[in-house]
Amino acid sequence: MIRAFAPPPSSHPDVAAALSECRRAFMTVGLFSGVVNLLMLAGPLYMLQIYDRVLSSRNVPTLVALSIFLVIAYGFQAGLEVIRSRLVVRIASLLDARLGITVHDAVIRLAIQNRSAAEAHQPLRDLDQIRTFLTSPGPIAIVDLPWAPVFLAICFLIHPWLGIMAFAGGIILLVLTILTERRSRAPTQAMAQDAGLRAAVAELARRSSETVVAMGMASTLAARWQHVNDRYIAAAARASDVVGSYGSLSKILRLLLQSGMLGLGAYLVIRQELTAGAMIAASIMMGRALAPIEIAIANWRSLTAARLSMHRLSAVLAQVPSSRSSLALPKPVRSLDVEHVAVAAPNARAAIVADVHFQLVAGETLGVIGPSGAGKTSLVRNLIGVWQPPRGKVSLDGAALDQWDEEALGRHVGFVSQGVEFFDGTLAENVARMSVEPDTEAVLAAGRAAGAHDMILRLPAGYDTKIGEAAAALSAGQRQRIALARALYGDPFLVVLDEPNSNLDSDGDAALENAIRDLKARGAITIIVSHRAAVLNQCDKVLVLANGAQQAFGPRDSILRKGPMLPSRPAAAAGGNLAVLRDPNTGTGP
Repeated sequence: MIRAFAPPPSSHPDVAAALSECRRAFMTVGLFSGVVNLLMLAGPLYMLQIYDRVLSSRNVPTLVALSIFLVIAYGFQAGLEVIRSRLVVRIASLLDARLGITVHDAVIRLAIQNRSAAEAHQPLRDLDQIRTFLTSPGPIAIVDLPWAPVFLAICFLIHPWLGIMAFAGGIILLVLTILTERRSRAPTQAMAQDAGLRAAVAELARRSSETVVAMGMASTLAARWQHVNDRYIAAAARASDVVGSYGSLSKILRLLLQSGMLGLGAYLVIRQELTAGAMIAASIMMGRALAPIEIAIANWRSLTAARLSMHRLSAVLAQVPSSRSSLALPKPVRSLDVEHVAVAAPNARAAIVADVHFQLVAGETLGVIGPSGAGKTSLVRNLIGVWQPPRGKVSLDGAALDQWDEEALGRHVGFVSQGVEFFDGTLAENVARMSVEPDTEAVLAAGRAAGAHDMILRLPAGYDTKIGEAAAALSAGQRQRIALARALYGDPFLVVLDEPNSNLDSDGDAALENAIRDLKARGAITIIVSHRAAVLNQCDKVLVLANGAQQAFGPRDSILRKGPMLPSRPAAAAGGNLAVLRDPNTGTGP
């Protein structure tokens, strides 16, 4: 068990540290197990003395003294077993406490890398699997296994033939253990993969519940889920069949061996080669030697799953970049520099946009336009540090984003994504970015800056209104305005808005324009991706992306006069869509 917690090669530093700490804790469990197993000799010795001394001498004081010593020994054993079991549970909690934050961070970073939901959530399931095994009877049985040879040796000391029978039984059970491990490995792996996949399918259906119901997709998605679930059930059944079959066989074999031990002992008693007490003691010793093996076989499925989870978790965390923690840099106040950045998705070879380069200074607002698929949202992910560019760099006040501590950088960045998501909590908590100790004044200021304060006050509980991740009680426009308030919380220097007005009405558009003017006035840099002309009116500069390259960058009026990506109708139609954007090379729309 202690060796199982040896850090795998190339493991994540947090994993290595947590496993090393667990190994030290399990050494303490091993010491307790040694004392517990020694105290287990009290029962056989008591039987030996009763049959061979007390019954023959009919000595009551001896019986009383032996019984008192037995009660004391069992009392110590009970206390140590309680402490040992609690230590194992605490070790499980320790592992979770040491790795919980790291695993949660890995789930987010795997999602950023465009991994599937099943892959992204796998580290969390692996940690749960390891903790589940540690709280089962399996670890105690495994820690007790090294004491099996001691009890077998005592059987040999009582009589060689009894020792040979016990040893043969142990060898057979050991073979069954090896067969259990080999036969259960493949179905356990398949079960773990299918468990993650079926959870991902169900979660996707849950998140898209309105679309599913409205378009009559429930039965189709249910069929897809059932297909994955059938595979999971089949793999679980195969694993259970293997473990259950070998577990039942080992149990029957152990009972048969104990009965055989009594039979052989009786034969040796008849031949006067053994006493009755020694016969009973040898039977108990053999049962104690084989019991951990039987329990280990019964829990082998959990052990195999936990071991696979341990190695898979170590491998994944070693591949996922950890959060950056750098020297604290001063708050950015001057500029944003994008130096020949190649825009590409994580782990992708081909760049979405080959070369983007521009500079913005405090108080400037940039509009990013281009046809669908031009890479505008991908560029946004590079500008806010979510994706790391394969070439080039993005800098704030001359410091590349990867030089910033992530938490510190996040305080200087405001972001509104196309798909607005919220967290389970109050509206105020969401605006305050789920801060443990939110600044009430800053929350109110953000609400006012986004032009959402009065709208929020009209909600049933105002800023204390409970909203879930879907914010079903809010309209799409309300969600966007609250998301803008969250982006403005804490007066960030860089504010990036990806289609921030796609669901806004005229009041919302006016509030957005006011917010952009306020950002410019206080010296923030604002970047807006939008197809609506009204927002471009607030921009100082325009960046045009198309055909995998930066087509133009410069002052708004100058860029729009040149012709690429111009609105199909005059921008004077305030609030109108840039509904048709012409490709600069083909002259066609997106």
